[in-house]
Amino acid sequence: MKGIVFTEFMELVEEKFGLEVVNEIIESSDLKSKGVYTSIGTYPFYEMLQLVSSLSKQVSIPADDLIFAFGEHFFDYLELSYPRIFESYTTPVHFLSSVEGHIHVQVKKIYPDAELPNFRVKELSSTQFQMIYSSQRALYRFAEALIIKTFKYYGVDHDISFEKLNEKGTEVKFIISHYA
Repeated sequence: MKGIVFTEFMELVEEKFGLEVVNEIIESSDLKSKGVYTSIGTYPFYEMLQLVSSLSKQVSIPADDLIFAFGEHFFDYLELSYPRIFESYTTPVHFLSSVEGHIHVQVKKIYPDAELPNFRVKELSSTQFQMIYSSQRALYRFAEALIIKTFKYYGVDHDISFEKLNEKGTEVKFIISHYA
């Protein structure tokens, strides 16, 4: 997993819970990296799982809710760091439809070894579409937060629901209705 994900996660933890909690979750996790991350490094995914699990125990918030909050935080990071990506699209549907064919292609140019989720988009009607999320990492709540923040960014009202297509959550169908 790319280091930027780890550094932004630590930023979120410090911002929401304080530096003491950052230190506590690092100390309570068995991390090969010892909790020292750089944005350009690559680290094992299991370290993120350990950090989220330790944080969940420390602050008594379910891990899925923490992953969702991290997705919201990460969207804000992307918006601040890469505003031109969002400015290239005029609607949230146009943006989300381009994730696989354009945005992930650009990410792969910068980080060739990045393991990105797969999104398949299918229009169901003029106001509804589905996105099938596939990733061995099962971070569908992270993806859900990114989708919701995308609609907020473009100022479009929406409803979103999801259905796990398998027990692990490595494949999830999102149904998104939007109102112009």
